[in-house]
Amino acid sequence: MPKRIAIFGGSFNPPGNHHAAIATRLTQLFDEVRVIPCGPRPDKPVTGSVPAVYRAALADIVFGCLPGVIVDLFDFEQDSFTRNYQLQQRFETQGEVWHVVGADLVAGGSRGASMIQRTWERGAELWQQANFAVLKRPGYTLSDDDLPPHSQIVELVVEGSSTMIRDHLVHGQPVNDLVPPRAQAYMARYGLYRAPVPGTWARGTLDDAKYFLQADQAIPKVKTLCDSLDGAHVRAEDADFINVVGGDGAMLRSIREHWRARLPFFGINAGHLGFLLNPPEQVAAHAFPPCDVIFRQMPMLFLEVEDEQGRRHSAHGFNDAWVERATSQSAWLEITVNHVKRIPKLVCDGALVATAAGSTAYARSMGAAPLLADTPAWLLVGSNVLQPAHWRSALLSPDTTVEIRNIDPEHRPLQAFVDGQSMGRVVALHARMSRSAAAELVFCAGHDMAEKIAAIQFGA
Repeated sequence: MPKRIAIFGGSFNPPGNHHAAIATRLTQLFDEVRVIPCGPRPDKPVTGSVPAVYRAALADIVFGCLPGVIVDLFDFEQDSFTRNYQLQQRFETQGEVWHVVGADLVAGGSRGASMIQRTWERGAELWQQANFAVLKRPGYTLSDDDLPPHSQIVELVVEGSSTMIRDHLVHGQPVNDLVPPRAQAYMARYGLYRAPVPGTWARGTLDDAKYFLQADQAIPKVKTLCDSLDGAHVRAEDADFINVVGGDGAMLRSIREHWRARLPFFGINAGHLGFLLNPPEQVAAHAFPPCDVIFRQMPMLFLEVEDEQGRRHSAHGFNDAWVERATSQSAWLEITVNHVKRIPKLVCDGALVATAAGSTAYARSMGAAPLLADTPAWLLVGSNVLQPAHWRSALLSPDTTVEIRNIDPEHRPLQAFVDGQSMGRVVALHARMSRSAAAELVFCAGHDMAEKIAAIQFGA
């Protein structure tokens, strides 16, 4: 029998307990449930009221812990709205697709007057050929004559709406019964659905919070620090935050492995620079977990590398990504920004893109000025540039797209890296700020990232 896949799409703006209950019910009826938050919709301007990266985080928080549920963020990442017929085409090779719809969308189906038949693109075709899981709320009257030819009714027992949640938040009313605790805390932290512009940082506490420890305790200094920690060390699925003990490399690995968990990362430096972590003496001076901290939501990069066979592989980076020459010969690169060829021939050792967090690392060593933690920008930097003679770096806006392409891949091959991880030989690197990926870093209030960057700028 083919795998039965339920496609549960929606704005989820924000997702609430009722959405989680629907997804849980669907897992009892289908082999796999795909939750797909939609991108921008011309017919629903409210979907853009909160930036996609926050909606993506909330979707992961609410649905990511449910067994049998997969959260797909491709609409956010591509800034698109995927129609149902396109979802049908996308997933039908993987199994039997079932579109999850509310009973109100099928009302009038017997007369060809349902919302699906009248307003969906290729709706009449889908009505006849596709499978529909119809959500029926308690007390709702649904005529069997209105059902699509291939349908199944799913009875619901939990009611709620995103509109009700938003209304409560706007008026300062509690949403304890409407939203899971972690999602509620996240929305409160950044002022979502309350302030016109969400925040990127907030003061808070980790007091009494449970943590998942990620550390290589074969390293003596790391083990000593781990042994000195208080608090509740639990499994990742039960944690309130991730405690990383090590260096910046350890933090980057942890972010790469766990950013979809949407848990804050608190780091304790057992390495050298430890820019992304807290100094051990700062932690030792207070109880652990610390009471007074600063949460910072830091953006990530969306990257696509094009290999020598023309295939594209995507990845997310927190700090930076770069291409560099793979042989002794200099690299010849073509730099395109927002589809405009800005540098036809960059002769150099390589080129790098970096977030504000990564601007203090390799970007700085290449001569670029570090960006403040809250700077809505990122960097493009050349390494040992020979031509053009006076070009070193460029400051990019958040919506900028960059392509770095090898002009002579046969004689001057390139290799690519994302946060220090090799991506192998490539002919091009495509980069932009991610619309769905972000990581929350936590700093002791007296050792925040903003203070670290200020110290660097003024020579400390």
